[in-house]
Amino acid sequence: MSRKRKELPLLEKVLITDVAAEGKAIARVNDLVVFVPYVVPGDVVDLQLRRKKHSYAEAEAVKYHKYSEKRAVPFCEHYGVCGGCVWQILPYEEQLKYKQKQVFDALTRIGKVELPEITPIIGSEKTQCYRNKLEFTFSNKRWLTREEVASGVVFERNAVGFHITGAFDKVLPIEKCWLQDDICNQIRNAIRDYALEHDYTFIDLRQHTGMMRNLIIRTASTGELMVIVVARVEGNAEMQQFLTLMEFVKQTFPQITSLQYVINNKVNDAISDLEVMLYSGRDHIFEEMEGLRFKIGPKSFYQTNSEQAYQLYKVARNFAQLTGDELVYDPYTGTGTIANFVSRQARKVIGIEYVPEAIEDAKVNSAVNGIENTLFYAGDMKDILTDDFIAAHGQPDVIITDPPRAGMHPDVINVILNAAPQRIVYVSCNPATQARDLQLLDAKYSVKAVQPVDMFPQTHHVENVVLLEIKK
Repeated sequence: MSRKRKELPLLEKVLITDVAAEGKAIARVNDLVVFVPYVVPGDVVDLQLRRKKHSYAEAEAVKYHKYSEKRAVPFCEHYGVCGGCVWQILPYEEQLKYKQKQVFDALTRIGKVELPEITPIIGSEKTQCYRNKLEFTFSNKRWLTREEVASGVVFERNAVGFHITGAFDKVLPIEKCWLQDDICNQIRNAIRDYALEHDYTFIDLRQHTGMMRNLIIRTASTGELMVIVVARVEGNAEMQQFLTLMEFVKQTFPQITSLQYVINNKVNDAISDLEVMLYSGRDHIFEEMEGLRFKIGPKSFYQTNSEQAYQLYKVARNFAQLTGDELVYDPYTGTGTIANFVSRQARKVIGIEYVPEAIEDAKVNSAVNGIENTLFYAGDMKDILTDDFIAAHGQPDVIITDPPRAGMHPDVINVILNAAPQRIVYVSCNPATQARDLQLLDAKYSVKAVQPVDMFPQTHHVENVVLLEIKK
C-alpha cells in the first residue's frame, strides 16, 4: 500500500517581501523561505504550500488580503496561464529596479570579485511588441484553464499557441500576444481559422500524427516580414493540401516578404537539420543598424529585441575602446552582428561560431556591407579557439564575447587567459553564469565597468555587459 502524501499547510496573511529568480517572489515565514509566482512585493496573501523542503518551499497565492501599491494590472488576457511575461504585474520602473538588483546580487554573491559602481540599467523604449521573432505550436490537445474545465462547455481541442510548462503535449491557445507586432496575431489566427475550416489535422505530440506543426514569424525594423510554416506531410495528397494553405497565406498577406515552409516528419520539433523550402519572396529578410544591413535567414540567430540590440552593441563597442589599430576576436559571433558592427573601428575582427549556417550569414553580412577586415570560422568554440589558433592568427588586443546562457566553457576561458588581450568585453544574457566566469577571469583581469541592458520587458531576463582590463 502506498503511503498517503502529507497535506501541506496553508499560511495565512503572509507579506511578500522581495523578488526572486525566474520571475517569482519571496516571502519569509519564520526560518522558511517561500517562493511564490504571480505576486509582487507588498502583497499580503494566503499561501498554499505545494512543495516543501528543509529550508525553502514553493507555494501558490490562493487569497489576497491586500494588494501592493507596486502592483500593475496585467494587460494580456493570457497572463497567469501562458507562463510568459510574468512581470506584467510590476510597473516597468520596478522591473528595471529588480533587474539592476539581480545583476548586483549575481556579480557579488557568485562572482565575488571587486566591482566598480554598476551603471544604471538601460531600459527599453518599447515595453510591448518589442520581439522580432516568435514561434507557435499546433496541437490537437488544447490546454483548458480551470475556469474552462469548471464551465462544462465543450471546447474545440485543436489549438495553436504556446506550450504549457510541464505538459509538453498541450498548448494554450493564444488569441493575442503582446510581444510582437500585431501582424503576428493576424497571421497566426488566420492560419488557425483556415486550417480548422478545411479540416486540417493538428499534430498529436504523443502519437506523432497530424499535419499542422509549428509557425515561426520574424519581423524586422526594416518592415520586412518572414513566415515559416512547419508541417508533417505524408504523400502527394497531403502535400497538395498543405500547399493550398501556403497559397492562402501568400494571397491573404501580401506584405510577407519571405514565405517559407519545412516538412518535418520527425518526432521532435527541431528544424536545424531540415531543409527550408522557399514558397514566395526571398529566403531572407534584412535588419539595419547604423546603416549596416544584416541578412536574417530562417535559422539565423539575431537578438530578439532589435532596438535594444543596438543599445547593447553600442555599449560593447564603447567598452572595447577601439582606435582602428586593434585585432578583435569575437567568439560566439552568431551571424557576425557584433563583429561587423565594430569592424569600422578595428584593424581586423575574427569571429567564431558553432553553427555553420550562421557563419555563412556572417560572411554575407560583411560582403553586403563592403566590409573586408573580418574573418569567420565555424566549429565548436573549445576546439577552434585554441592556443594554436591564436598563434596562427595573432594575439588579440580585444576580445568581445557573447556566449549562450550557459556561459563560456572552461577551456575557452583558459585560452583567453593565455591570449592575454588588453581588454575583454563580456556580453551576457545570464548574470549568474557571467559571474562564475568573471571569478575565473579574475586571475588576470579586473572588472572596470558594468552596464545592464533590458532586452526583455515584462520578464525577469536581463542582459549585462562587463568590461575587464588586464591587471598591471
